[in-house]
Amino acid sequence: MEAKVTVSATSTQSGPALVLGSASPRRRELLARLGIEPAQIIPADIDETPHANEIPRHYAQRMALEKAQTIKNDQAFILAGDTVVAAGRRILPKAEDEATARQCLSLLSGRRHRVYSAVAMKAPDGSIREKMSETHVRFKRLSEEEIRGYIQSGEWHGKAGGYAIQGSAEGLIDWIQGSHSGVVGLPLFETRALLKSAGFPLV
Repeated sequence: MEAKVTVSATSTQSGPALVLGSASPRRRELLARLGIEPAQIIPADIDETPHANEIPRHYAQRMALEKAQTIKNDQAFILAGDTVVAAGRRILPKAEDEATARQCLSLLSGRRHRVYSAVAMKAPDGSIREKMSETHVRFKRLSEEEIRGYIQSGEWHGKAGGYAIQGSAEGLIDWIQGSHSGVVGLPLFETRALLKSAGFPLV
């Protein structure tokens, strides 16, 4: 069942409201940078299991689109996103335990990986728009002490690929090309362009 959260709108924008299809506080914080406070937060309840042989980019696109389409509200703009950390064609999981976090960090240590951050919007007229951000990230070669210290921080919990770039992991990343906000969870350049193209009132 979808858990609906109504929040007070701080924006003075007129017209249809915006519903955020995610419970992620990071996405809400990122939207605030664009001057947007969603009228409702309705986490989309979908099966997030990757299809057999599904490549990371397509998986991120499919998840964002399905989330936007699942939420029913014909009077509002529905915004949803999905962020995928990929090592080659491998989709890394969201780390829910220390063993998974350690496995992800060991795999990413000293190598370049991609972060796909897809965003989809369903407008009140039913039209769908999509954007994709692709960011390249490289961790330094991590020592056992660094991996252990990061795991002890707990920042990895629930994060795709076992790390949160907005936390202490940023000090372990020696190179990034693309969208920092996309790695956090919502690419702001692409999101703003999507909102503007859909007719959502923005400055």
